Amino acid sequence: MDLNADVGEGFGRWSLGDDAALMPIITSANVACGFHAGDPSIIRATCRAAAAHGVAIGAQVGYPDLAGFGRRFVDMQPSDLTDAVLYQLAALEGIARVEGTRVRYLKPHGALYNTVVHHEAQAAAVVEALVAHGGGLAVLGLPGSCIHRIAAERGIAVVVEGFADRGYTQAGTLVPRDQPGALITDEAAVRAQTMRLLDQGVGSICVHSDTPGAARLAQVVREAIVTTGRTPAPFAS
Repeated sequence: MDLNADVGEGFGRWSLGDDAALMPIITSANVACGFHAGDPSIIRATCRAAAAHGVAIGAQVGYPDLAGFGRRFVDMQPSDLTDAVLYQLAALEGIARVEGTRVRYLKPHGALYNTVVHHEAQAAAVVEALVAHGGGLAVLGLPGSCIHRIAAERGIAVVVEGFADRGYTQAGTLVPRDQPGALITDEAAVRAQTMRLLDQGVGSICVHSDTPGAARLAQVVREAIVTTGRTPAPFAS
């Protein structure tokens, strides 16, 4: 069972999350590619750390929105979004190669992640980037997302993701971050949510690096995975 986290989410002198503490715990790293966070030096250091710990690297692509940390919807033309995703993939791929590893999957970030659950045109634009890339990368997303349906139709592998540290609406989407219940930080609640997600058959479980106590919560998730007889391991080889 895969355990992933969003990492590399700094820029210049600013840093976010304790990536060093997370790397020994997680099995996959969603590396910010420079549009919502991440600069060349941070991206390279993150790839180096992931390679050192045997952690699979995924491209966490987002809108060109550094000021908003990629959490604001951007009404991009589909062709522009396709090119933006390709640009981010190429940047991360080149740096990962220098550090002796490679990109194995793609995960949209923030507002883009939520948008491709229901926005057909933008979901198709992200999938088009994966098809054009031709690297056989899988895409992470919520169950029932239109990006998963479109990706499957185009021959792209899909992996259902669950969140141990985020609240869900009755519709199965994530509670917006500006609403009560959006974030789960209690260890017992994280453990219980992990067990529910495992019962639902998700392929990967996420803990956000900027959640307070993220490393400890990730360890709670890892321990919960082990108690079910599963082995923590990347979904993408």
